[in-house]
Amino acid sequence: MTTFGIEEEFIFLDQDSLLPVDVAAGVFSRLAETPEWAAVTHREFLAAQVEHASAVFTTRSEAQDALVGFRRELAADATRLGVVAASVGVPPDALPFPTITDQDRYVRIVQDMAGVIADHQICGLHVHVGVSDRELAIRALNATRSWLPLLSAMSGNSPIWRGYDTGYESWRNVEQRRWTTTGCPPIFADVADYDRRLERLIGIGGMKDRAIIMWMSRLSSHVPTIEFRIGDAQLEAWSSVFFASLCRALVVGLIDEGLGISHLLQPSDEMAPGPEMLNASLLHSAHSGMSEDVLDPVLGELRPAAESLERCIRLLEPALEATGDLEAVREGAARLLREGTGAARQRAAFARGGMP
Repeated sequence: MTTFGIEEEFIFLDQDSLLPVDVAAGVFSRLAETPEWAAVTHREFLAAQVEHASAVFTTRSEAQDALVGFRRELAADATRLGVVAASVGVPPDALPFPTITDQDRYVRIVQDMAGVIADHQICGLHVHVGVSDRELAIRALNATRSWLPLLSAMSGNSPIWRGYDTGYESWRNVEQRRWTTTGCPPIFADVADYDRRLERLIGIGGMKDRAIIMWMSRLSSHVPTIEFRIGDAQLEAWSSVFFASLCRALVVGLIDEGLGISHLLQPSDEMAPGPEMLNASLLHSAHSGMSEDVLDPVLGELRPAAESLERCIRLLEPALEATGDLEAVREGAARLLREGTGAARQRAAFARGGMP
């Protein structure tokens, strides 16, 4: 069974202003002393953030239990501290410049990126899918590129920034476009090409190491996985697990030749979107989410987002059956289309009552 892991970043907010509150150090210290959570709790870039970098999962139910359990721990800590534990792509309001966690690497990033950091107050959902063969992983990584706009449309959860509605579903993905590496990765010939090109980036524009390569999908710098970095942090655990299940099925469908669907999960050579189309489509998805058209991963053209999602799940059925996630993903997709993305729900709440 192909394994997967989920990284979720959370931010603590003032209950009234929804500004970040720098209480993460104490929360981290407590969780780091708790046997159940010590190995999966990490400091993050902002002093108001903690990260849950999960254990390795083989089933969706394992992931659901772990994510809900960690969120309950954070909610309890937040209650004790009189703050809100939020799972959103950006905080609804922010100070002019954030407090950075006092670690050498983070301090160096601030020195390198300077004013970019003022708006780099973001929380992401990162999904790792295990692929031990790096050559196979590169071929799959190349094929995931056309899926990134749809995955972005599904996972937007950052519409409110500095107290106003940006008009975008994922303002986090807009903010990340300022970094040295961003958006869709290029196409790589093989692992040697990937390694060579990453090595040439080191030292340019703040790229001090591989971990700061910020393409929306990449090979992980520290574990044998394909890492999807496109998603905003999600309001609820179920949508994180739904998103991760879909990412795993995509990779399984691309690498398991026995399923016979890898060729169905990519656009034809004539319809394959170039880098300019992918870049434009990512901004389009960050703006519109699931409410309008999206670049269809297989057709290579704009189609209604709900139609594209439903067609893609049909194509992924053999992979979803192999992972045991078919019914859960169907239910997740129906719930997403019924309730809306996190961004749609945030925007509706903001329209009803503003920041309160």
